[in-house]
Amino acid sequence: MVLKMVLLVACGGAIGSVARYLFNMATMKLAGPDFPWGTIGVNIIGSLAIGVIVGLLAFTTEWTQEIRAFAVVGILGGFTTFSAFSLDAMLMGEKGAFLQMGLYVVSSVVLSLAATWGGLYLVKAFTS
Repeated sequence: MVLKMVLLVACGGAIGSVARYLFNMATMKLAGPDFPWGTIGVNIIGSLAIGVIVGLLAFTTEWTQEIRAFAVVGILGGFTTFSAFSLDAMLMGEKGAFLQMGLYVVSSVVLSLAATWGGLYLVKAFTS
């Protein structure tokens, strides 16, 4: 059972990591390298997705632990990039871009929390 769960997390993580990479590459092409739009984007999208998925898990009984491990721990764990977020913020600080760093940190945290709340709210509204 443990090996099965580990494989599910690993497969989901591979999917999430590839999705994050592709999203970052597309964002860099569209917006350029001056601001980490890809990182903030995946964190907000991932936060919305985790709100929806956890909301569905809370309000339905059809989801198994295997699905949760694959989707939440695997895919979303591979997709979201809080460690990359931290590095991006520190690099901005090292360059002396403190206003940009502050805006990035505050907007990432506030918008990710809002997106998680929004995902939970949406699921509750449509399942109640």
